[in-house]
Amino acid sequence: MAILAKFLKTAAVAATALGLAAGAAQAEKKDLTLAYVEWSDTVVATNIVKTVLEEAGYKVKLVPLSGAAMWQAVATGEADAMVAGWLPATHEAYNAKLKDKVVNLGPNLSGAKIGWAVPTYVDIASIEDINKDPAKFGGKVIGIDPGAGLMKASENAIKEYDLKVKLVEGSDATMVAALKDAYTKKEPIVITTWTPHWMFAEWDLKYLADPKNVFGGEETVNTIVSTKLKEEAPEAYKILDNFSLSLDDEQKVMVENNKPGADPAATAKAWVAANKATVDAWMK
Repeated sequence: MAILAKFLKTAAVAATALGLAAGAAQAEKKDLTLAYVEWSDTVVATNIVKTVLEEAGYKVKLVPLSGAAMWQAVATGEADAMVAGWLPATHEAYNAKLKDKVVNLGPNLSGAKIGWAVPTYVDIASIEDINKDPAKFGGKVIGIDPGAGLMKASENAIKEYDLKVKLVEGSDATMVAALKDAYTKKEPIVITTWTPHWMFAEWDLKYLADPKNVFGGEETVNTIVSTKLKEEAPEAYKILDNFSLSLDDEQKVMVENNKPGADPAATAKAWVAANKATVDAWMK
């Protein structure tokens, strides 16, 4: 009887352990939220990550936000991750405020930069040259969404160079539309911009020199995740930790996304299908 009792007790313990293990496996989070800003490069990277996570069995929701709200969403856990953390300069303020509430998995893209650009037919080479004839540019610099790190840097540039121009708020789309219109008419225009961006493949543009280094040097785009993700969804964490793109790959997909009728989700799936070895490496 004693042997039977001991056997039953051991079986009960084993069953409990198995039950706990099963419960832990069942508890793994499978619904994920990715925050992003509707910039051309971020749309590409976010949709590619979404496609890969879905292939790994996750259900992924994309939520477009402003830059500040994107960081805040990951910090509060409302979003699980984002792949658009521009560091060290562009998102410096967001990172300084929230770095202890998120996990930075490191760069997913290198060689990024921000600044101002003009079409190559415009005969200026430096930001300070704008003051020679601000009226030629309508007294304005065409910007993107208010609150973006690029916009804050642009405001600083106007002060540092004592420019007699106004920074016009808008979005990636409105900035590109203004550039397209000016380029078609061969009119002078100054735009806020960044690399990677498909418009450098579409039009002949040049960055304006920044002798005061207001916009900083080369940057990286980083993957930022919630502090709970590694515990809640370890496989997703692994994929996000391994995720990286080259400038060339990202810009090629951006060009595809800019074609009439293009669907960013579809172009992302096509890229994933065509780059199986790269994707497999992210999932190992």
